[in-house]
Amino acid sequence: GKLGTNLQTMVYDDEQEHEAWRMYVERKNVVLEFLHSDLSLHLLKRHHKRIELLKKCSYYIEILPKHLALGDQNHLMLPTTMFQLIDPWRFQRMKKVGTIQTKIQLLLLSDLLEELERGREELVHYLETYDTMTFLSRWDTIKQRLSSLSEQMDYFLAMLVPGRLFIKHRLVSDVGISKIPHIRLVLSTKMPVMFDRRESVAHEDWVSLKWFVTSQQLQLEQYELHFKLLEPRSPQERIHCGLMPVSSSTCEIHNLLSDRLYRFTIKRAETYTLVYEQWHDSILLKTKPTEMPTTPELFHS
Repeated sequence: GKLGTNLQTMVYDDEQEHEAWRMYVERKNVVLEFLHSDLSLHLLKRHHKRIELLKKCSYYIEILPKHLALGDQNHLMLPTTMFQLIDPWRFQRMKKVGTIQTKIQLLLLSDLLEELERGREELVHYLETYDTMTFLSRWDTIKQRLSSLSEQMDYFLAMLVPGRLFIKHRLVSDVGISKIPHIRLVLSTKMPVMFDRRESVAHEDWVSLKWFVTSQQLQLEQYELHFKLLEPRSPQERIHCGLMPVSSSTCEIHNLLSDRLYRFTIKRAETYTLVYEQWHDSILLKTKPTEMPTTPELFHS
């Protein structure tokens, strides 16, 4: 009878062990799946790049009629009469709100991404260091961590899109308008303007510059091009700098000094609706040295 009991116990222990192992593999796969899909290194890298890009963007307040969806490119900008109805002082206040909201959003995105990266490291640590029983005994904690990271990821993805502005005050002055138009304010984003580093070239005493906007549709915009001679060698050379308004995506600057280093900076011309723009692209180019005229050699017979 004792042998039978022992065998039963062994079989029971085996079954328990087998069941524990099955559960461990199943639950470990849940974590692995999450790491490969939602929290993959490739995805986190892409989000990093996305945040870096957003930090370089320009942010504007856009005034839309209530019925239009954000991103509906078919609408024409509201007639200027709209701006005549808007109280300029209130609009300035809203611009400040827009600036603060943009800064907070960019900071939040960086913080959230850091948290997601820490969360990933934590999960990898559980998988690499916990044995079967530890992993199973701490499953509730691990499950909670998965759930909170999943929520954080959803929040992060929602934050990646600049959205509607928080409006506390009416923008339209109450000046006896019988029907106040329904409007809403949204933050719109313009991708950064960047120099084309292959096409921007320095010659002996002039440069040819080209830039583009990092998205497909290139709308004609107004730009400001700044240039400056680095390390001037005399007071007269200090005036080798300037600002040029440009309305295309190329420009030539002539009458530069040869064999010298210049810095060129491109930015959009500022508009009334701009709320935040922290970054401008710069490029350093060195003009070519002047070629000395070659003297003909004298042949002696």
